[in-house]
Amino acid sequence: VLSFGGPEKPDDVMPFLENVLRGRNVPRARIDEVAAHYHRFGGRSPINDQCRALIAALQTELDAHGPRLPIYWGNRNWRPMLTDTMRQMASDGIRRALVFVTSAYSSYSACRQYLDDIERARMAIGIGAPLFEKLRHFHSHPGFITPNVEALRAALAQAPGSTVLFTAHSIPLELARTSKYVEQLESAARLIAEGAGGVDYRLVYQSRSGPPHQPWLEPDILAAIEQAKADGAASVVVAPIGF
Repeated sequence: VLSFGGPEKPDDVMPFLENVLRGRNVPRARIDEVAAHYHRFGGRSPINDQCRALIAALQTELDAHGPRLPIYWGNRNWRPMLTDTMRQMASDGIRRALVFVTSAYSSYSACRQYLDDIERARMAIGIGAPLFEKLRHFHSHPGFITPNVEALRAALAQAPGSTVLFTAHSIPLELARTSKYVEQLESAARLIAEGAGGVDYRLVYQSRSGPPHQPWLEPDILAAIEQAKADGAASVVVAPIGF
């Protein structure tokens, strides 16, 4: 199980962000702004706990129905780090492994970068490093679509007639043109909307960074919420299908 990783206490936040942003020219003010979001929730991201829950469920499934395989977990940006996990795998005699990346879509940061991380870790381990095969993107898999349909239905039951916004992490247009990121997001949004009864929706984006002159995927979620209000919407349901 290969994931992004996230801080688990306040002291983790800045070291984690330094790992995420290493090699990028991100202004300190922007880093502090992102750190404040983490501190607002106690300095703890839910992602590591979600990975633990996923691994526990997967282990139960494998124990009950097979194949009986060990499960390892590594992250890109926070402990347990991928290289440390791979070193343990090599020590345990693991020579081949399937990789489930917890990102549903294809793009440089959501796919290619993970593959690069794997190769860097293998080079760091050297002789004896396991070979890896990445599993398919799961943006259209029923195991991903169905829970999102159920969540959307539940939200709309509480706020009927809401404007629906599917949101995903924005990326630069230059990178979007070289992947199926937008196409896969549009497919997932359509499948979820159809499953929830054919609701109207917009696909929006959030968390853009980089220099102001660089074009990123839009519309931004904040602008979309403001537009929904201007159009007379009484409430908005935000479905985070890619974040």
